[in-house]
Amino acid sequence: MRALSKRELIRELELNTIDEVLVALRRVIRATDLHSKRLAKTTGLTAPQILLMQTIKEGGDQTIGEIASSMSLSQATVTTIIDRLEKRGLVYRQRSHSDKRKVYPLLTDEAQEVLKEAPTPLQEQFTRQFDALHEWEKTMIISALQRVAQMMDAEHIDASPVLDIGVLHRTSTGHEKD
Repeated sequence: MRALSKRELIRELELNTIDEVLVALRRVIRATDLHSKRLAKTTGLTAPQILLMQTIKEGGDQTIGEIASSMSLSQATVTTIIDRLEKRGLVYRQRSHSDKRKVYPLLTDEAQEVLKEAPTPLQEQFTRQFDALHEWEKTMIISALQRVAQMMDAEHIDASPVLDIGVLHRTSTGHEKD
C-alpha cells in the first residue's frame, strides 16, 4: 500500500470534513422528522398545529393576524391551520363583544387535554439549550447556519421558525393539502 502524497492527504481530510458536515445536517433533518412523526403518533397533530394551540393558550385573546405575527407565519397559513383544528373540534372562533370585526380563535376543552399530553415541541428544547449558550457561540451558530443555507441556495426560501418537515399546513396524516 503506497503512502498518500501531501495533496492526497489534504484532499482526504477535506472529504472527511465534508462528510462530517453532511452527517450533522442529516442528523438535524432526521431529528426534526422523527419528532414530527412522534407528535403525529401521540397527538395526531403536526408541530405547527401544536405550536399554534400553545400560542392561543398562552396569548389569551389574540386575533389571527396577531397570532400569525407572533409565530412568524403568514395570516393565510395560520387561518388554514385553524380551519383544520376547528374541523377536529380543537379550536373555535369567537367574535369580540366590543369590536365585531375582530375574531379570536379559542381552544376547546379537548385541545387543553391534548396540550397536557403532547410532547414538548422540538424548538422549545432547542430554545432552552440555545439560550444557555454564550453570545459568541450563538453568533457562530447563526453565522454558520446562514452560510450553509447560502451554500445550498436556500437563503431566499421562505421559512418560519418552526422545526417541522414539509408544508406547515398539511393534514394530520402528513400529506399536503392541495
